[in-house]
Amino acid sequence: MSDVKTLYDEDFVAWSKEQAEALRAEGRAGSNQKLDWENLAEEVESLGKSQLHELKSQVRRVIEHLLKLEYSSAAAPRRGWVESIGDARSEIELVMDDSPSLKREIGVAITTGLKHAARKTIFALEEYVELNPVIAARIRATTYTVEQILGDWFPPEPQG
Repeated sequence: MSDVKTLYDEDFVAWSKEQAEALRAEGRAGSNQKLDWENLAEEVESLGKSQLHELKSQVRRVIEHLLKLEYSSAAAPRRGWVESIGDARSEIELVMDDSPSLKREIGVAITTGLKHAARKTIFALEEYVELNPVIAARIRATTYTVEQILGDWFPPEPQG
């Protein structure tokens, strides 16, 4: 039990996957306990999935605000975008501290986050008449590295 407790403390996502599989195995073995093994396993597994969802959500938020900083000429919301990026980066750090196994999911989170954040950024910039087809294409083509997403990097100010 101490190994399970250690895994729970060190990597919650890995623990939830391990526990879900143990519950499913117990259910397949025909335990005499009157428990809904499969649904219990699903619920435990969903706890870990919620951390993955949180990671993806925060990565998407960082990307969206990096894109706005890079492509919007608006002056007023810039400070808010910078603060939002800092907050999201802190949340990502907390989630990965709880579940280090999520580090291998960052690449996928960035790939999907780029697509969704580009769509939201384009919509937002269209609303404020800051968009033309060239900028929309540049937004869709923009990529960021893991270091840019998680580190202290910010894009340069847009040129007039």
